[in-house]
Amino acid sequence: MKSTLNRDQRADALRRMAHDTFDVVVIGGGVTGVGTALDAVSRGLSVALLEADDLASGTSSRSGKVFHGGLRYLEQLNFKLVKEALTERDLMVDRLCPHLVSPEKFLFPFTRRWERPYVGAGVLLYDLLRLTGTRSVKGHRHLTRAGVLREAPALKPNVTGGVQYYDVRVDDARHTMTVARTAAALGAQIATRARVVDVLREGDRVTGVRARDEESGEEVTVRGRTVVNATGVWAAEVQDLAGQRSIDVTAAKGIHLVVPGDRIDSKTGLIVKTHDSVFIIRRWFDYWLMGTTDTEWDHERDDPAATKADVDYLLTQANRLLRTPLAHSDVVGVYAGLRPLVSGKGSAGTTAALSRDHAVVEGPRGMFTVVGGKYTTYRIMARDAVNAAATRLGREVPPSRTERLPIHGAVGYEAMYHQRRALAAESGLDERWIVHLLGRYGTATTDLLDLIADQPSLGQPVPGAPGYLAAELHYAASHEGALHLEDVLVRRTRIFMETPDHGLEAAPFAATVVGEVLGWDELRRKEEVERYRVEREADRRATEALTDAEAVRVRHAVRAGEGE
Repeated sequence: MKSTLNRDQRADALRRMAHDTFDVVVIGGGVTGVGTALDAVSRGLSVALLEADDLASGTSSRSGKVFHGGLRYLEQLNFKLVKEALTERDLMVDRLCPHLVSPEKFLFPFTRRWERPYVGAGVLLYDLLRLTGTRSVKGHRHLTRAGVLREAPALKPNVTGGVQYYDVRVDDARHTMTVARTAAALGAQIATRARVVDVLREGDRVTGVRARDEESGEEVTVRGRTVVNATGVWAAEVQDLAGQRSIDVTAAKGIHLVVPGDRIDSKTGLIVKTHDSVFIIRRWFDYWLMGTTDTEWDHERDDPAATKADVDYLLTQANRLLRTPLAHSDVVGVYAGLRPLVSGKGSAGTTAALSRDHAVVEGPRGMFTVVGGKYTTYRIMARDAVNAAATRLGREVPPSRTERLPIHGAVGYEAMYHQRRALAAESGLDERWIVHLLGRYGTATTDLLDLIADQPSLGQPVPGAPGYLAAELHYAASHEGALHLEDVLVRRTRIFMETPDHGLEAAPFAATVVGEVLGWDELRRKEEVERYRVEREADRRATEALTDAEAVRVRHAVRAGEGE
């Protein structure tokens, strides 16, 4: 089996879906969906996965980009969730995806004397909850006032000390896509831009789904012995297709800002409490990522928008901490995502208080909805969903294997990293590029080096996005399932949020490289560039709006060609 995801693989997957009956049909290509596909196929089950848009196009590309236990859940006395998440966090570093993660320091600065015993006890418990299992991430340490200011000179001088601990940075969209490639390598059939429009039933039992190919408009019937609904904030709507809603899901909007690394003089990320949540500044490669908000979103769930009020809030939180204030002009990237929170009908009030615990529920017979949880515990949610589905297969199913299954690019990563100088000499690339590629592709870095050897022009930086090589754009379409320019610039790379113009200069070049792989003519390339430009303008205009409703209206207007 091959781990390649591309246009030809997708066409083959849709053909197989039309003719085969699968043990498990997964709806949703976010991290829980692809995790479910990997868990099921690694147990020997036949799997089909359908995603309405691109892999990780929803919540799974718009998270805080950290594998973490969740310090604030300790205050809620949710010890089980924190322990579970810490175990998963350390597994990612030690075994499952070391090439895609990096342990990062976080500092909780104190401004009042009572904070040291209170917060310090919480961070100590954070470490104690992972006494068993792998310990791939360092423990915490206490700092004096002088120690805090050495670590974070950017802080205002009113600090009295602090405590520093570690969590783990991850590129969520790349991780989700790589889990999908791992599932495909084991035989899972994966199709993006395949929207489920109906859930099929025979009597009281679900027997499959009907999906529309969003690229061609054709429909396909996919038969399944069980169906797993892993659609996050859309979970209740998919249940409606089956005629039996058993849950309600509240969508909580969270936004993040990206600022250049030189805007904050610090060797460490920062975390402080707000009135109902936490505010975090974390390292994102050569940038700082800050967030988040936590407010209910009651508009279209496929189109969350960041408003001026959201941006102002986060800048205000940052400027409570920093000697040199940040301004709107310092922000190079903004993104908004929705968290699915399991809630009862008629729930109201702050979403920060709703549970992040996950649930797996059956209804109708043979369809299992998995919802809630957090990115860090995706593997546990997937395991529980497959365990539940297995009860309807009428045969013995092996236990989950994913705790011991490294994802694509992980096996041999450390050895290859130690060979980086030799790889640089052999390829002719600077060593920093080899390190960059290893941190995004792991041992699949050799695929890109082979591409560059065959087409030396692909070894050049992308015009307008000098942090990426042209080969990465090519590979996104040839191996990583990208079908549109948006997929490449927003999810396979993060050019949209790491460049001041949000990738507009890079877009024509990217369309040329990707178009050569996907067979686009000149008209199609121009259409892709224009569609991308309109989306970025819609994002920009939304951040000038004061309310969610106004942001939604403005985005629709820009897409309709009004007021540009």
